[in-house]
Amino acid sequence: MDSYAPSHPVSPVSPISQPPSSPSSPSSLKRYELGLDLSDKAIEAAAHPKPTAPHLSLIEVPRRKPVPPPKAVFADQTEPHVEAPPVRQSGGGLKGKIRDLWLFRRRMVLIVTAVVAVLLLGLIIGLAVGLARHKSANLPLPTNNGGPYRGDLTYYDPALGACGITSSPSQAVCAVSKDLYDAASVGPNPNANPLCGLKIRLRRNNKSVDVTVVDRCVGCKPTDIDVSIAVFEQLALVDQGRVDVEWAWLDKAPVAL
Repeated sequence: MDSYAPSHPVSPVSPISQPPSSPSSPSSLKRYELGLDLSDKAIEAAAHPKPTAPHLSLIEVPRRKPVPPPKAVFADQTEPHVEAPPVRQSGGGLKGKIRDLWLFRRRMVLIVTAVVAVLLLGLIIGLAVGLARHKSANLPLPTNNGGPYRGDLTYYDPALGACGITSSPSQAVCAVSKDLYDAASVGPNPNANPLCGLKIRLRRNNKSVDVTVVDRCVGCKPTDIDVSIAVFEQLALVDQGRVDVEWAWLDKAPVAL
């Protein structure tokens, strides 16, 4: 039998001193004889093989539990339902246009009628107030307070009178003569004259008007009466300017003529 001669040098180290090779990995000599890779990484990989996962068939693979779909973030936040206002639709064609025109004219007629009614109502109220204020009566002249007297009736534009009272032409006021006014005076203050505020009844042509003394007439005679234009036009025409009149005191006068 021929002796075995290795093809590469054998280490002189004793087999006792050499570390025992892993039983699961072939020795370097065996790998060399088998023509395998002799690098350190290859030897280490062969000595420590990677664990392999067990192979399972499709039948043995467990089924995954179905995952529910994610809930909507704003599922609970419901928006309030707002209904849009109904859109007025006019009828189409010539018929619809005629109807719209008729409705428009009817609306305009109602508006104009309402405006005219308001204006007429205001006019009627104004006339009624004016007639009630300027209406002349036919009352007799009293005789127990002084009078009746006869004199001239004139008109003026009243303002701030000798009695300290401001009057307007539309009010039923009068001014007595300076002789009568001064005769009733009780001091230097003309506003304190006892005749201020007393009532006089004027009568002419079966018409009578009651007036209040508020002023002193410088150009009047003792029995003349100067009145506002609103009073004068109830007893005579404004164009006449001066007419005769009868009058008497309605209140007790402090002086007599």
